[in-house]
Amino acid sequence: MTHLPADEIRTLFSQAMSEMYRQEVPQYGNLIELVRDVNEEVMSADPALKARLEAADELSRLDVERHGAIRLGTAEELFNIRRMFATMGMAPVGYYDLSVAGLPVHSTAFRPTTTEALSRNPFRVFTSLIRLELLEDRALAAEAEEILSRRAIVTPRCLELIAEGEAQGGLTRAQAEEFVAEALETFRWHSDATVTAGTYARLAAEHRLIADVVCFRGPHINHLTPRTLDIDAVQARMPERGIAPKAVIEGPPRRAVDILLRQTSFKALEEPILFPGEGGSNGEEGTHTARFGEIEQRGVALTPRGRDLYDRCLAEARSRAAVGATGEGAEDYMDALAAAFTGFPDDADRLRREGLAFFRYRVAGPLPEGVEPVAEAVEDLLAAGALVADPQTYEDFLPVSAAGIFQSNLGTDAQSNFDETANQDVFETALGCAVTSETALYRDVEETSLTEALAALAGGAG
Repeated sequence: MTHLPADEIRTLFSQAMSEMYRQEVPQYGNLIELVRDVNEEVMSADPALKARLEAADELSRLDVERHGAIRLGTAEELFNIRRMFATMGMAPVGYYDLSVAGLPVHSTAFRPTTTEALSRNPFRVFTSLIRLELLEDRALAAEAEEILSRRAIVTPRCLELIAEGEAQGGLTRAQAEEFVAEALETFRWHSDATVTAGTYARLAAEHRLIADVVCFRGPHINHLTPRTLDIDAVQARMPERGIAPKAVIEGPPRRAVDILLRQTSFKALEEPILFPGEGGSNGEEGTHTARFGEIEQRGVALTPRGRDLYDRCLAEARSRAAVGATGEGAEDYMDALAAAFTGFPDDADRLRREGLAFFRYRVAGPLPEGVEPVAEAVEDLLAAGALVADPQTYEDFLPVSAAGIFQSNLGTDAQSNFDETANQDVFETALGCAVTSETALYRDVEETSLTEALAALAGGAG
């Protein structure tokens, strides 16, 4: 029995998801076209950047790169979604506590974990689990839990195919194509709510995110995000395409060397929904906002030392200025952000030498005379052009930025800071496994690439 590689199943699924979302949210298509135009302009104006992307095996993935986001209601849902994504070669990476921004969820990112798989298709899904224990109204939390217990978000046939893949060690092409079609149903938008208008109103009054999770038959994909090479240009040109952007770009300020992740979005659509009537009466019409468009620009992954510096800079900016609910103060905040990050090195070589960012090494020339291919000689090998250090793309997410996007598309741009209530143990119990450390993945890539590059240089010298 020949199994279709998980990378190919992931590609089939991400293409199907993108096409479904384009049909459901027409502005998503406009966004994709805008990002493609900007990316082409950036590479046309900077051939050296295009060459670096190509040499680092980053160029081929640019146009297909997407991340999506979903919100789940129960531990069982998270467990089965983990199994679904595993079929596509995606593992849970990182733990994110979004309660730091007043959101009653904690999250992980399902994504490929190897360099090869990321190069094939870096599709990732930021996946949040609702935390009903954080609701002050315990009776309402119990009601929400009971509502969620009545739904099944994965089709019976999809669960059968997942189990077959687990038993067989993979899926055949025919099974994979059926699996993709069945899995897509989990993420499809349904305009009919599963609760009455009154119940929806009470849940929304407690938190609009709670209503989005609890009141529908499944975790409709709430955005798909293309990757741009110039998010500032996209932000400035969104209104030209009839798209209203959020007030500020989340994440670090514009820099010569991009770090981590910058994100922006257009406001969530107000969509018509139908509530079931009370006691068998006719349904009641209403509206719901949840789905939106998002764009991201990815930079280099930071080491723990670099991340500590980033967090300090961000905290300083947020202490100086804040964005209001309708976007007021956005310009002051962006100025404060730029000022706070002046102390963060903005040169790739300095980031590497100071241990602030993760890199990937590759051979670029012959071993120079008199230099040993050993770790202690890395600086000499780099200076001689025998080695090149490429910045590792940050493949993950930022809790504060994710929360800022969530808040904007729940109707406010206001920034908030709250006490942490992280509970990774409970999350991992629901998941059925431990999350993978993103830092460990980046460190392993750096160390392995250096070892292999030095060995290649030694072999070439021999």
